[in-house]
Amino acid sequence: MSSNQPPQAAAVPVSGGGTPDARQLRAILITVSIALMAVIASVSGLNVAQTHMAVEWGASQTTVLWIINIYTLALAALLLPLGAIGDRLGRKPMLITGLIIFGAASVVAGLAPSAGVMIGARVAAGISAAMIMPITLAVITSTFPEEERGKAIGVWTGVAGGGGILGMFLSALLVDVADWRWLFVLPVVLVVIALAMTFKSVPNSRERSSHSFDTIGALVSTISVIGLIFVLQEGPERGWTDSITLISLAVGVIAAIVFVAWELRRRDASLLDVRLFRERGLASGSITLLVVFGVQAGIAVVLFPFFQAVLGWSGLLSTVAMMPMAIMMMMASGLAPKMAAKIGARSTVTVGVALATVGLALMALFVSVDGGYLSILAGMLAMGIGMGLSMTPSTEAITSSLPRAKQGVASALNDVTREFGTALGVAILGALLANGYRSAIDDKLGGIPQGAADTAREGIANAVEVAPSTGSHAQDLIHTAQQSFVDGWQQAMWAGAAVMGMLLVYVALRGPKGSDPAIAEAAETTETVAVR
Repeated sequence: MSSNQPPQAAAVPVSGGGTPDARQLRAILITVSIALMAVIASVSGLNVAQTHMAVEWGASQTTVLWIINIYTLALAALLLPLGAIGDRLGRKPMLITGLIIFGAASVVAGLAPSAGVMIGARVAAGISAAMIMPITLAVITSTFPEEERGKAIGVWTGVAGGGGILGMFLSALLVDVADWRWLFVLPVVLVVIALAMTFKSVPNSRERSSHSFDTIGALVSTISVIGLIFVLQEGPERGWTDSITLISLAVGVIAAIVFVAWELRRRDASLLDVRLFRERGLASGSITLLVVFGVQAGIAVVLFPFFQAVLGWSGLLSTVAMMPMAIMMMMASGLAPKMAAKIGARSTVTVGVALATVGLALMALFVSVDGGYLSILAGMLAMGIGMGLSMTPSTEAITSSLPRAKQGVASALNDVTREFGTALGVAILGALLANGYRSAIDDKLGGIPQGAADTAREGIANAVEVAPSTGSHAQDLIHTAQQSFVDGWQQAMWAGAAVMGMLLVYVALRGPKGSDPAIAEAAETTETVAVR
């Protein structure tokens, strides 16, 4: 670490507990992984119930999207402030409180009699998820010894990366075999298990700081994240030049500038010391996660319509088709620490990003209507392995860049980066796919009635739905829409490959070097309390 590392205040342990043994560490890792799984599954699980909610409540598509998006918005906006509060008040109490609120909110959502109640429950779930998610990683980084920390972070990263797909699969299974409301059983069960194990196994750790809490920084960061995430969620629907979109963008950008200026003024008393972004680990780790999660989320936007509208698969079968990529991602996340120990963190991330880039190129080259699932399987597997190898060292680079007493903030920064990447990838790759589809199908609708043609231009699902009304043109319209979707797919995949290619050059030159003795020394001099 370079000499511009901000000074750390000396710390005096207030109360100590014995170092957890291997059995206790394993119990801690299982506990935080289950808690994380509950949060991650709730991000994507509700996607499979969009039609059911719209029919039951007579809700518009906009309302249904808000039910889904409000959770992510609340989660992303409050990660940094609540992560910092958890550092101060104690990570175990924060985790327990978050789990209780999250479980209660999930029960209310499952029983919600109206869309309004559902939105309120999702807001509460998002807030409590922001209490849980950074604490799960902070517990690992503040509890596990250095020689075990990389492996534990690898498991956490695998759950964070593949958990969304696994959660969507389990949710789709519950919707298919029971009722859409039963999908909330999954997070409730996970919360109950995690809560019981937290009381028994998770140690408490907290920071004792001589500085007051950075309230202004917390408020400004919340405003900035809300503004920017809102733009990414609403821009595709409202239009990028819509007045609300532009106002939200302006608020988000201005608040971000104010946040940086304020944090520079607060220096060592800041919520997030932005000077640390001059360090290679924090900067490269954040950029890598932003891009990798953006591409991963964008691919999901592309894959599900391909499985359902092009291949004609059910929602459940479509989630099953995603599982090979999720499994490869989770396995590679676990192997990444061993690989980093042998060849270095930078080389591991470089190999991961290179594989992910190759995976995108393979899907762009070989995807076809006639080739079906096998035409993209090799690309999906390469993507899964590449993302797993790149995410774990990047996460460890971020958490190791901040002292142990600030691990709630470090973990929250890691999570905010992932959420921004996800929203950015969905917005950009989704827009490229939609534009590519419209451009490809525009010149192929000759002979189709005007109303049906206009509907078909809106998307492949619309084209499949309206096709029966076109009589003898039905099969031609479906085939045209499928081929146009594949054309749009290729544009989106090549764009993703180009972005990953630029990331590859960056990490090869500026990727994380690995553990830095200065970081470990700073961590030991922070004021941390460990309490069983």
